[in-house]
Amino acid sequence: MTQTIAPRVRTLVLLLLAATGLLLAGAGPVSAHAALTGSDPRQGVVVDKAPAQVSLTFSEKVALSDDSLRVLDPKGKRVDRGDPANVSGTTYAVKLHSGLPDGTYTVTYQVVSEDSHPVAGAYTFSIGAPSQTTVSVSGQTAGGGIVGTLYGIGRYVSYAGFILLVGGAAFVLACWQRGAGVRAVQRFVVSGWLALTAATLTLLLMRGSYTSTGKVGDIFDLDLLGQVLQTKTGAALVSRLLLLAAAALFIAVLFGAYDKREDDEKRDLTFGLAIGGTVVAAGLAASWAMSEHASTGLQAGIAMPVDVVHLMAVAGWLGGLAALLVALFRAPADTPVEASAVRRFSRVAFGSVLALVATGIYQSWRQLGSWSAFTGTRYGQLLLVKIGLVVLLVGIAWVSRRWTARLVDTAVVKKADAADEGETEAGDGEKEHAAARTGTSASGEKAASTPVSGKKGGDSERAAQLARQQAAIDTARRKQQRDADPNRFGLRRSVLAEAGVAVVLLAVTTMLTSTEPGRTEEQARAASSASADASAAGALTLDMSFDTGGEDGKGVVRLDLDPARVGGNEMHVYVQRPNGRAFDIPEVKIAFTLESQDIGPLPVVPDHIATGHWSASGVQIPMAGEWKIAVTVRTSDIDQTTVSKNAQIG
Repeated sequence: MTQTIAPRVRTLVLLLLAATGLLLAGAGPVSAHAALTGSDPRQGVVVDKAPAQVSLTFSEKVALSDDSLRVLDPKGKRVDRGDPANVSGTTYAVKLHSGLPDGTYTVTYQVVSEDSHPVAGAYTFSIGAPSQTTVSVSGQTAGGGIVGTLYGIGRYVSYAGFILLVGGAAFVLACWQRGAGVRAVQRFVVSGWLALTAATLTLLLMRGSYTSTGKVGDIFDLDLLGQVLQTKTGAALVSRLLLLAAAALFIAVLFGAYDKREDDEKRDLTFGLAIGGTVVAAGLAASWAMSEHASTGLQAGIAMPVDVVHLMAVAGWLGGLAALLVALFRAPADTPVEASAVRRFSRVAFGSVLALVATGIYQSWRQLGSWSAFTGTRYGQLLLVKIGLVVLLVGIAWVSRRWTARLVDTAVVKKADAADEGETEAGDGEKEHAAARTGTSASGEKAASTPVSGKKGGDSERAAQLARQQAAIDTARRKQQRDADPNRFGLRRSVLAEAGVAVVLLAVTTMLTSTEPGRTEEQARAASSASADASAAGALTLDMSFDTGGEDGKGVVRLDLDPARVGGNEMHVYVQRPNGRAFDIPEVKIAFTLESQDIGPLPVVPDHIATGHWSASGVQIPMAGEWKIAVTVRTSDIDQTTVSKNAQIG
């Protein structure tokens, strides 16, 4: 029967690796967790004169570097000056050089969201009139390329290492203390520590390139590394490395002094290791909670400890499951996994599942915010997949629990049979002992004479060799009997299936941590939609020619209304000569009339801002409809005229 296990194991492992690879390959670049919700100047707008600065507004706070915001002229030359700065809330700006010529300008940004993920993008605006530009705004991605792929693999390995390390150690201490002396279990836990340590070092080195240039050559840039160490994510990675040093000491005690103690002496040391191990494990989990999703957004003070509990529950369940799988397949025949150990792990896994359900419900509410986000956002869709995998895993675990119960029952029966056989063997032993005293065999035959002294050395070596062969035969027989046990074989298969689903579950969970939460995505979508609606409505620009009849009485008046909707609006009025040059006149007045509803005229007197430029803020439009906009222009004490146009507002 053992011969049929290996092909099945290989097939299942290959299928799991393929499924995991598809999941990770489909992940793509990290989704932005901070979205651009507004800008000044806006995307695609044409302004009359060069702005003094460019400002961007995001859905959450972001981290800036010296080159986070750049403005390029039509030839690709930078026209921004100074470092970008946070002007208010989630709005960031960079100043521009004065006297910029007309043309199309490109704004590029590369920032890091508050939950540690890079965000990049670009857009254009024009001064005076659009023009040709040599700058391409396509392909502006963050966290992509080779560095992004390697960083994503590093994140997956770090989570896997944490689960193996914490879950394996917890399995030994809480369920199978004899496993501390099993070489396969020792290698399993140490492998988790090595994987987490190597992945953390790799992530720390790649972090600078990952959030900025995306170049492989910049991975070992010490300047970028210095910048990373000053960020929240850099501090979390360094803290994780320090905690891993403490974890190394824990492993040394667990598989060293602890394994050599007698069972009675292990009690106090078990308690000490459990307390110390829990503190180290919680600290490692906190290195994620304090730098990623849980550290930002709604109820961060509650979300971070909840996230720590969630991660430790995942490690206790999935890591313990993997350790149990190793013990079932790789433990030596003279140190088999007892049914009691499997039963204890079953209770630990049940408690972990309860913790996962409680913390998962809270996290889902916090990250989604609405039922529609389950199907309307990528985060919600991945969460549905994760929930399905957890349900499947619990179902397989229930099957494993049934096999465990059968294994316990079988063990009780075998103990009773062994007791009966022991009594029979004891009787036979007394007969053999009596025969030895009389020099006869148990069957009454005379024993062979004692060999001469010259042959004693050879006979003792031969006896030792035969004893070793007999021990090997006994070990092989016990292993064969153990593997032939249908209950143990069934438990192996169910635990192997659990571990397989757990591998895919870990891949989906890693993707979740690098995907924009549904609540944030919906808020950003709503803000972008409102901004787009405002931009579409704010395109209201009216040009009206006038002639007051007096000297210098001809010109053009331009009225801009932003965002041209019901409620408050920003209004700008520009007066130009026929040749396009701005000039001042004594007075400009505007009136709004909605003739279909007998509303108005509503007068507005703008304030003089600069040569040929007037503005008014808070211009109230009470109702949507086709409004008549009348502009009265006075060019002298006696020369004035009124021109008007109709426009749809709201």
